[in-house]
Parts: sequence; C-alpha cells; structure tokens
Amino acid sequence: MRCSACYTQMPSKKIDFDVVRELARSLPGVEESGLHGSPSLKVSGRLLTCPALHKSAEPNSLVVRVDFAQRAKLIEDDPGAHYVTDHYVNHPMVLVRLGQVNRNALKALLRVAWQFANSKTKTSRRTAPRGHGR
Repeated sequence: MRCSACYTQMPSKKIDFDVVRELARSLPGVEESGLHGSPSLKVSGRLLTCPALHKSAEPNSLVVRVDFAQRAKLIEDDPGAHYVTDHYVNHPMVLVRLGQVNRNALKALLRVAWQFANSKTKTSRRTAPRGHGR
C-alpha cells in the first residue's frame, strides 16, 4: 500500500473511534461488537479493528488486523503512524497512531483489513516473523 495518502500527515479533523466506525461501517458486512468492554468492529465474526487496549500500546492507538507482510510494509513506509509492540508481534495486527494518520490512509487500511478478515486462510495461528517487534 504505497501511495501519497498513506504517509503521515496531520489530519484536518481529529480522528477518533467514531471516525473509524464510520469508515469501517461503509464496508460490507461490518458489525459493531465488544471486546473486553470496548467497542470493536468485526466482519464475518472476525476482528477487523478496535482500540488498542494493552498497556504497551500508546494512547489513542488502534489495532487493525493485517497480515505480517502488510504490517512490515506499513511500518517501513510510515513508522510515524504504524507500529507494533512486543505484545502484538505474534499476532497479525498493526497498531495505528490515530493522531498521525489521515482519513484517506485509514480508509485504505481498513479496506486491507476487511480483505484480510474475509480471506479464507486461517491466519490466527501463524507465527510472526522474528525481528518485527519494537
């Protein structure tokens, strides 16, 4: 996902989970759910995104499901907006700093996550490649 919209730009409007919800709900089959007392968005029963709840995540971060290769590319292309902590390193997810991502980049990322969540491949048991932690 290499495009000008993907690079860190300060958003003109503050992005919070309400904006994430609005963007994700425009994708087919996305439903709101809950996860550990926080809102989450799922498709076909699989997690798409939710606020980052683990203490290792920075405040105002989002967890988005993507495959490991996509995560590495996102972090390489825009480490200001995308990151991973040791807690998440073995899970097919990327952390997103909502204050560092613009609406277009977030919309594109949610589409990638939607495609990943809808894939028929079982990915939850795969092990992440070593060396991608922070």
